Amino acid sequence: MAKKKSSTTKLIALQSALPTGGAPAINIGISEKDREAIAKGLSRLLADTYTLYLTTHNFHWNVTGPMFNTLHAMFMAQYTELWNAVDPVAERIRSLGHKAPGSYAQFGALTSLADAPTEPPAALEMVRILVKGHEAVARTARELFPVADKASDEPTADLLTQRLTVHEQTAWMLRSLLEE
Repeated sequence: MAKKKSSTTKLIALQSALPTGGAPAINIGISEKDREAIAKGLSRLLADTYTLYLTTHNFHWNVTGPMFNTLHAMFMAQYTELWNAVDPVAERIRSLGHKAPGSYAQFGALTSLADAPTEPPAALEMVRILVKGHEAVARTARELFPVADKASDEPTADLLTQRLTVHEQTAWMLRSLLEE
């Protein structure tokens, strides 16, 4: 009669069957060259998103004037959305086998956006700056589409579509505040 293997014995047998020397090479159907190009584009998108998040949060803290309540609440909703967007972008970069940038120095080198003004501008100038910021992030996302499409990288294309939807809609809503 055969003895049943204990769970510890099974675990040791499973561990000894695993290859040594680290994780296996990434094989998700996207070449290393394409994964690197996509990760570089996503790194720029991450830097733009984080920079826009900081600017929006700054404006939330410092807005004044007759539209204070409206803009304070609107900016909070916008910076919260941006904050929630950075993680999926960074995690997609990691899924492609690359390191996500995460320092101010890296973001400063990668972003296409200007830093927030050191002196907070008037409320409507804040809105203008944010319109330009959302449009810039949309352009960054759009520039990556051909690379993701060529590589048949549907998860990145889906992420880009989601980001474009948010940034284009937010730019439209902010721009509407500037119309007379």
